Amino acid sequence: MIVNGTKRSTTRSPAGGRGANELCCPPLTDAPMSAQESDELASILTALADPVRLRLLSIVAAEGETCSCNLEGPLGKSQPTISHHTRLLAEAGLIRGERRGKWTWWTLVPERLALVRRQLGGA
Repeated sequence: MIVNGTKRSTTRSPAGGRGANELCCPPLTDAPMSAQESDELASILTALADPVRLRLLSIVAAEGETCSCNLEGPLGKSQPTISHHTRLLAEAGLIRGERRGKWTWWTLVPERLALVRRQLGGA
């Protein structure tokens, strides 16, 4: 399919959704992004453009699942600051939280990072 003069993939997985390795659109290196695609990628990159959030994301990724209560020490930040950064990462779709008692446990959303990698031309 051609959208705004750009070839877009219409391939779907058997269930009708996108497969894990399928793009909604070509990588930046293959065709210009639409306004919607650039807005989405910019919101993700904005969330990643902070050293504390990058470290926080790497801790969550390395641990598989991390309690907010375990982030103060490694990050050297107060709980309100950690809450601010986890909220921004969650709003960008990079992590998801599950409330357990008074704490939130965070996990990585690998599909979201894969989207960034593919849109920037990576495998």
